[in-house]
Amino acid sequence: MAVAEPKTKYDRQLRIWGEIGQAALEEASICLLNCGPTGTEALKNLVLGGVGSITVVDGSKVEIGDLGNNFMVDEASVGQSKAKCACAFLQELNDAVKAKFIEEHPETLIRTNPSFFSQFTLVVATQLLEDSVVKLDRICREANVMLVFARSYGLTGLVRISVKEHTVVESKPDHFLDDLRLNNPWPELKRFVETSDLNVPDPIVHKHIPYVVILVKLADEWAQTHGGNLPSTREEKKEFKDLIKSKMISMDEDNFKEAIEAAFKVFAPRGISSEIQQIIDDSCAEVNSSSSDFWVMVAGLKEFISNEGCGEVPLEGSIPDMTSSTEHYISLQKIYQTKAEADCLVMEQRVRNILKKIGRDPSSISKPTIKSFCKNARKLKVCRYRMIEDEFSNPSVTEVQKYLTDEDYSGAMGFYILLRAVDRFAANYNRFPGQFDGGMDEDISRLKTTAVSLVSDMGCNGSILPEDLINEMCRFGAAELHAVAAFIGGIASQEVIKLVTKQFVPMSGTYIFNGIDHKSQLFTL
Repeated sequence: MAVAEPKTKYDRQLRIWGEIGQAALEEASICLLNCGPTGTEALKNLVLGGVGSITVVDGSKVEIGDLGNNFMVDEASVGQSKAKCACAFLQELNDAVKAKFIEEHPETLIRTNPSFFSQFTLVVATQLLEDSVVKLDRICREANVMLVFARSYGLTGLVRISVKEHTVVESKPDHFLDDLRLNNPWPELKRFVETSDLNVPDPIVHKHIPYVVILVKLADEWAQTHGGNLPSTREEKKEFKDLIKSKMISMDEDNFKEAIEAAFKVFAPRGISSEIQQIIDDSCAEVNSSSSDFWVMVAGLKEFISNEGCGEVPLEGSIPDMTSSTEHYISLQKIYQTKAEADCLVMEQRVRNILKKIGRDPSSISKPTIKSFCKNARKLKVCRYRMIEDEFSNPSVTEVQKYLTDEDYSGAMGFYILLRAVDRFAANYNRFPGQFDGGMDEDISRLKTTAVSLVSDMGCNGSILPEDLINEMCRFGAAELHAVAAFIGGIASQEVIKLVTKQFVPMSGTYIFNGIDHKSQLFTL
């Protein structure tokens, strides 16, 4: 029973990211900076998901005010170390997770002990001021530690990932065209298609010809009468569908209806997408002994495409369900599987040769890893993130202006600027605008002045921030409202899981939540 327990416990998530993803999660060590509501909500999701170990860093004590917005502290915790209390509550959620705490202000650690962060897989930094954000980003990049910033402030909040480079094999897009090669069949598929006759007189046989066979046959017939080209214009595509219709014996033939519906798969361009072209042309694809496994496999893929692949990536090897006789379907399935296996073997050989050439152990990339890479070769993703320091000191002026003047984005951009402005305000006045009673009007005018000078530092002189947004920002008084913190923490933990499991595509740019207009927006500066 003990062996099956984790599988039962994590059953729902295993269906999403599989055993490899779960194992990556269970090996990850996560550091949380500041355990206010935003931080504890992010960590709660990761602890429940079975992350390997957590370290909570917070130097503050639990105050009465914390009871109203943080579920990880209670009345008995008042006056005690916030890190210790939050850690104990989080540990209760999942005893398989190793949990420890450090009673220290994150800013002090960042300033005095930068090497502390290199022991972690990923750092979740919450509620940090701009100065610490910039320093921590530099530290984590040098140590090759992934970093996720999360911040909630009144009715707004942000999440931003910072990693030099993040590569994804299992990007799991929502919609992706089946890899059937209807417009570029290989010899075995062609031979199989040639054995089928679309003019077969037997109606039972006729209505059980798989649509793959119908489309490959008719695409070939079309190309022969159109100078080797496939339908490309709207008229030609309509003509091609009419050609399929003309081969029907009766109107109740589901396989021909499926062929008409799937005709667009014939019109898809041959070869690789521009995105994959960009990846194989990347300078990282020129590999050396310190290249990551991903880039070694990309180098193998590049060779495969220009040689055995004849311009295509390895075949995925699976076919969708379709109206067909069992015999036909199984034969077709075998043809696709055999081709995928053969492609994978060639890729494996190429990867082994490249490893040998760069002085690494030829078996250092496992067979299953190469197989997964081949299966997902059309869906590879490479994400790169700007350093926060670059974004702050050298934002794209045209982008900032574009977002500020775009009705849809102006609110989010306004909050982004104001979140930075309140940090400048705090650096000058040792408190946030509106944080204490009294002097609200003075704080509003000070924040406005700070925001105006920030906008001009960003190169956008003359751009005006809405007055009501500045007023709201002061009314927030730097409060962490639980509803917003839970939402921001949820987004942050979702991105952590994508980064750690190396599945799905993490968000690029800065994510801003605007709780006033109930909008979530993402932009890159």
